[in-house]
Formats: sequence, C-alpha cells, structure tokens
Amino acid sequence: MVVVGAGIHGAGVAQAAAAAGHSVLLLERNAIAAGTSSRSSKLIHGGLRYLESGHLHLVRESLHERSLLLRLAPELVQLRRFHVPIYANTRRRPWQLCVGLSLYALLAGFRRGAGWGSLPRRRWQQLDGLSTDGLQKVYYYHDAQTDDRALTRAVVRSAQNLGARLECPACFVSATLGERDVEVCYVTGENGAHSVPRTCRARVLINAAGPWAEALARSIAPAISVPAVECVQGSHLLLPVELRHGCYYLESPRDGRAVFALPWHGQLMIGTTETRFRGEPAEVAPAAAEVHYLLGVLEHYFPRWRTLGPSDVSGSFAGLRVLPRGHGHAFHRSRETLLVVDRAHRPRVLSIYGGKLTTWRAVAARALQRVASSLPARRALARTDRLALVPAEGDG
Repeated sequence: MVVVGAGIHGAGVAQAAAAAGHSVLLLERNAIAAGTSSRSSKLIHGGLRYLESGHLHLVRESLHERSLLLRLAPELVQLRRFHVPIYANTRRRPWQLCVGLSLYALLAGFRRGAGWGSLPRRRWQQLDGLSTDGLQKVYYYHDAQTDDRALTRAVVRSAQNLGARLECPACFVSATLGERDVEVCYVTGENGAHSVPRTCRARVLINAAGPWAEALARSIAPAISVPAVECVQGSHLLLPVELRHGCYYLESPRDGRAVFALPWHGQLMIGTTETRFRGEPAEVAPAAAEVHYLLGVLEHYFPRWRTLGPSDVSGSFAGLRVLPRGHGHAFHRSRETLLVVDRAHRPRVLSIYGGKLTTWRAVAARALQRVASSLPARRALARTDRLALVPAEGDG
C-alpha cells in the first residue's frame, strides 16, 4: 500500500495497514502534520454542536474514539472542563442545553468525561472575567484537548514501529492504474527539483492529501470519479492573555455559531470560523474579517479584554476542511468523512475527503475494510484500539 499524506488520516491508515501485516509506504511532501492536522482547534471531542444538525452517529463515534484516546494516549490527550454560558439573548435556551448535554452523556455511554451540570451562581465570578450582564445559567461538561501535531507524529511512529516506511520529503507525481494494481511515481528531497523520479507498484493507493486530495485524484490515469467537494477555512487566533479556569463554548452574537476559547501554552486560543476558500491550500491564512469576527466574540464575553485589537494577536493559523459542495452555510452540510474508491470490486485507489481529528482511527479502520478485497491475506501484528501512542521527547 502507498499512502500519500502524513496528516492524521494518512498516518492512521498507515498504522492500521501496518498493524494488519501489510507493507506500507507513506509519502509526505513537507513534514508530518504540516497541513490541516496542525491547524485544528486541538480538540478530541464528540462535537456537541453536531447534535443540532442530527449527526448522532458521528457524535457517538467521536465520543467512543475520545474514550479510547484518553486511555491510549494519556500524555497527549487530556480531559478538560468546558463552560457554556447562557444569557437572556442567547439563541439556545437552558432547556435545550439540558437536553443536548443529557444526550451527549448518553451517547458517551456514561464513561469517563460524560459528567455535566450547572455551575452555582456564587462561582460565576471565578470564570476569567466572563460577563455576568444578563447571564442566566452556566453549564459545564467535559471534552479533551490535544497537541494535534504531536498526536499525528505519535501515530506515524506507531506505524513505523509496525514496519511502515516513511519518505519525507517526498512529492507524489502521478499514478497509473493497472488491472490489479497501481504504479505510483514520486520524487524525494526538498521540492523534488533535482531528484530522479522513483516508481513503485502497489495493490492500493490511499489518497490522504487533505485539501490537496481533489487535485491528486484528478492526476490519476485513467481518470477516476471525483466527488463535488470544496474547502472551508477555519481560523484561530492566539492572544497574550491567560484562561485559568477552563475552556469556554461560546455562541457568536453575530450569527450563533459555536466558538471555542481555550487555554493554549499560557495563551488564549480562540476559533474557529467557517469561510469558503478559493486558492492554493498552502497559502491559507486568517482573513482580516475573521480576525475581527473572533476578537468581537472575545470582547462580547470577556469585557476585560475589549482593548485587545489585531495588533495584539501573538499568533494565528488557518486550516482547511474538505466538505461536500453546496449552497448555504457550511455548518448545515454533512461532517461525515467521504471514502471514495475507483471501483467497487478490488479497488485500486481510495480517496479520503474531510474528516475530524477525533475520528482518525475509526476512519482508518473503515478505509482498510473498503480496500480489503484488493489486499493479500496477512497475519495481523496488532490492534489499533490497543496500541499505546507515546509522544516523542519534547512532545508530551
């Protein structure tokens, strides 16, 4: 198997295939987690907001994976308390939060981290200067936080320990489909400018190129089907102030979107946005309108920081999520990961479109199952739901 892209999904498929006893070559153009997998909200979570859009299966799966990662990667994934303030003008009413949090706990199977409740009024003053003007309720629940880049590196190392081979930097050039296999051409080294092209034959090519997946799929010959997808940008800001009492799930006063305010390495991180992206994925960056939008949310809930402006932003980043193309707001579109094969029987190519950081292991397992008919029988070496993920020195 050849896997293109060492983001979290490519790393996960490489680990799953190596654990199943297959030989794996993982190609990465820049660095492990160089794209979206290092530009997320850093959360391993069930997706509380997805309950509103009816994605119950996705929430249940995400909560199951959260429970697994808390056990398999305790140095990389830690449980955090989240606060949800409800004001007189908040769109979601207290009863709706009670229903949602009860369902969230039920879908979590009442395992570790399923607890939730209401914070007594006497403790509201402890919440980092959260505005109490019109505040009616403060609920709390739990989800987990991680270093997404360190987690991805740990999964790649796990795959390598099982026998997978990593080529980085290595740039995919093309793929040619045969009747029962695929010939992959790639070059190694920085930019691959002066490298002699290499080729290898594989039973299956896994396209895990993230926001570049559509372009990679279109470079395969003969042509394969490519779904109608588009990239949606999510931006985050880092500010030189500190949250000392947990994480905050906030409702944007402008459009009702969920925005997270999180502690991150002694600073405050706030995000995310959902903005259609047109252009070269490598050039993605927060837009000025997104910076003002996020600062507006922060000022609305934390008046003590209303003097912070764009010049106070100490860092920012934007990632791209691949979603089905459609009209209207991105929030209402499916968050299910698309696994697209070139043909139903003995597929030679599987492309991964979209996906969440939290569900990488489950997506990898499904991907391997979809291409199982193309792979030879092998003796499994391990199970990914039992493999501990250990950070490298300095990543913990």
